[in-house]
Amino acid sequence: MKNYCPEGAIIMTPENQSCIKSIFALQEAMAQGKILEARALICDNGHNLHVDLPCAKGIIPREEGALGIAEGTTKDIALITKVNKPVCFHVKQILKDENGAYTAVLSRRSVQQECMDSFISALSPGDVIPAKVTHLEQFGAFVDIGCGIPSLIPIDAISISRISHPSDRFQPGQDIFVVIKDISGGRVWLSHKELLGTWEENAAKFNYGETVSGIIRSVEDYGIFVELAPNLAGLAEPKEGVSVGQHASVYIKALIPEKMKVKLIIVDVFNGTHMHNPPEYFITDGHISSWRYSSELSRKIIESRFDV
Repeated sequence: MKNYCPEGAIIMTPENQSCIKSIFALQEAMAQGKILEARALICDNGHNLHVDLPCAKGIIPREEGALGIAEGTTKDIALITKVNKPVCFHVKQILKDENGAYTAVLSRRSVQQECMDSFISALSPGDVIPAKVTHLEQFGAFVDIGCGIPSLIPIDAISISRISHPSDRFQPGQDIFVVIKDISGGRVWLSHKELLGTWEENAAKFNYGETVSGIIRSVEDYGIFVELAPNLAGLAEPKEGVSVGQHASVYIKALIPEKMKVKLIIVDVFNGTHMHNPPEYFITDGHISSWRYSSELSRKIIESRFDV
């Protein structure tokens, strides 16, 4: 069974490199309908993608560049932004000119259609799949869920701990996991926070009396919210000279499961560059019918349901 992974996953594999190194290998891949990858070098003024192949000039005609380009439902920016990045393709035709030079005519659109028909159409809400972050906007993170097919994680679905911008959590090119929230109208809707652990799972990593690191996420009149983990934040008493985005060392004063609260005391704050560590996932595959963030002792219910 084919693995319809995000673009870039197979470009350096021995099998892919072997398939693109010679005309004979490229012809074999064409006959077998293999999905290959190579780097897009240029998007010309006709918005055709020129692809880096060792054995031939590779070209993806504009209308073969992505699903929806021919119909006008996908904008040409989807092609322009692929320059200097891996693109997937089927080999559709190999031409030889009078000088003996080869040109391989490729199609990214056909790979995406195959991915839609064989993989994405079989998904259902609650399925957990790998994805790759492609670009970030104020309202959410766009990701590749397979063969360059885009989808969006809204900012409020990225984590329980609130962030001001998706760049607080992700960076382009990052490999992550997502959960299918809904599939409708030919679009796939995603979430991410359900994979980062419940209140109890995150709180279990901390103990009363410890001093730990955190990030200031919100400064209010009544206190300062400090993120300890993407799905866990605590409240510290007001303190002057503190601003959103600063790093902090905080003393854990109390962990209260009944109220899902972490009481903190800020020991120190400082400015620093936040490193994007890989998220600690509690779920990376399979299917989620429902997910409850709330502590079993809490009367407040925070949950997601995928089987409705």
